[in-house]
Amino acid sequence: MQKISIIGAGAWGTALAMLCNRAGREVTLWGRSAGLVEEMRQRTMNNRYLPGIYLDPSIRLTNDIAEACQTELLIVSVPAQHMRSTIIGITDHLAASVPIVIASKGIERGSLALMSEIVKAVLPVNPVAMLSGPNFAGEAANGIPTATTIACKDKRLGEDIMRSIGSTLFRPYLSTDVIGTQIGGATKNVIAIACGIAYGKKMGENTRAALITRGLAEIARLCLAKGGKYETLMGLAGIGDLVLTCSSTQSRNFSLGMQLADGKDRSTTLAGRAGIVEGASTAQSVTELSRKLGVEMPICQAVSDILYKDSNVDDTIRQLLDRPFTREIT
Repeated sequence: MQKISIIGAGAWGTALAMLCNRAGREVTLWGRSAGLVEEMRQRTMNNRYLPGIYLDPSIRLTNDIAEACQTELLIVSVPAQHMRSTIIGITDHLAASVPIVIASKGIERGSLALMSEIVKAVLPVNPVAMLSGPNFAGEAANGIPTATTIACKDKRLGEDIMRSIGSTLFRPYLSTDVIGTQIGGATKNVIAIACGIAYGKKMGENTRAALITRGLAEIARLCLAKGGKYETLMGLAGIGDLVLTCSSTQSRNFSLGMQLADGKDRSTTLAGRAGIVEGASTAQSVTELSRKLGVEMPICQAVSDILYKDSNVDDTIRQLLDRPFTREIT
């Protein structure tokens, strides 16, 4: 696969374009905004979402979706809640043989669909793979060694994708668990908000370690209920991504939690941000999905209540701490 197109010129989409370019591929990066695309051409960088990092001029920049779809591999990196409209927008332009790699993390509101379920509903013939892992866009774009998961039911296709986008400093690892990879990538954003709240409340490292560990237990219950594999959560797309997102102020979700700890409401904390905070939307959809599947997820429920029911942060923390003692593995 020599020709690769990336749909979505946010921070991660731009970083992926750089990574594929460094892997020696012919790369096209599509952005919805003509103004952003032109600005990127002039500055040779994405100053809005990935400032200060040089963009190789050989990367073709476009806001023409038909042009972007003339490719051998399509990587989609758009906000999760825009996935369906984006895929509908490419239906008349993308050949049915072109594999789609989903690099977005989330669960759709309303339908409670995973990203792969959305793509297969709209484009049932195109092969689908997931890309997910502990990947801060700025670090990957700056050439800092990074590993990720490529999840694909077709092992041979997964290996082809790995060879097409991988390099010395960007190391993909193959999985066949498309469901588990998505559950890990989506739900860790919600746990990161909880960790940010705890950090903002100066609750210490014991608390954060407990939230990460009990958060992983919640993710595992949902993963198994959806048909994913527990082993996946022990890898890059599970605990790797969870620890990264829950441990750094670089994480948009973690920093959102810090602001919520200060008593700011959801609309105030989300206003003015350059990038999407996926966990803010996923908190609501993941708790609805957990109820639908009969899965207990008290940390995710608490985050959703703070974001969407205006629950008091201190009261919500107290309610979590007052929960009955239970077995660790449930």
